[in-house]
Amino acid sequence: MVRAYSVYLVNLDPTVGLEIKKSRPCVVLSPDEMNSVLGTVIIAPMTSTIRGYPSRVEVRFQNRTGEVCLDQMRAVDESRLSKQPLGRLKQSEIDEIKDAIADIFKL
Repeated sequence: MVRAYSVYLVNLDPTVGLEIKKSRPCVVLSPDEMNSVLGTVIIAPMTSTIRGYPSRVEVRFQNRTGEVCLDQMRAVDESRLSKQPLGRLKQSEIDEIKDAIADIFKL
């Protein structure tokens, strides 16, 4: 089962306009309860380009620094995900993501 805050390689194509393109690591944001019953997951792409936007959270994953792009969240079919996760974010990064999502949606 796909787990929340795991990182998968996700094929994001086809895209339109300014959506982040190509296959790239993405963080699963949807909760395990949803992931166990739906055929889709909510993800946020990761990028190595540091912009420092409030909607982006800096992370260190596989010895690379990058950002989780919460401004690019989307639901994707599970078939877009690689078979195995690349890993999981650290708890401190997960907490930062949760805080940023709360700020974005004014929760």
